[in-house]
Amino acid sequence: HVQLVESGGGSVQAGGSLRLSCEVSGITEGTNCIGWFRQAPGKEREGVAAIMILGATTYYADSVKGRVTISRDNARNTLFLQLNSLKTDDTAMYICATWTYGGVEYWGQGTQVTVS
Repeated sequence: HVQLVESGGGSVQAGGSLRLSCEVSGITEGTNCIGWFRQAPGKEREGVAAIMILGATTYYADSVKGRVTISRDNARNTLFLQLNSLKTDDTAMYICATWTYGGVEYWGQGTQVTVS
């Protein structure tokens, strides 16, 4: 049973930083990627960043490139998302997710980031 538990969200001023964490357990054999989405009120859910399970290739949305870094600590089964130079447009629920080749496999509950 896959569990994704996010933490690290909060309220920050524009220009500030946050580090989000996602504790991961129970990944299936078919999981090939893990990463983050975000969803702001009234907007569609969008992919933010992802990292491949094998090889650690990373992917970033154009809207966050240069400001966001995805990383993982395999020993702690934890995924991180470092958010820097935050903007008010970054305000959203940030949600951890896993993928198989068929698409998103599991979602976390999310952690709220509010930038003012």
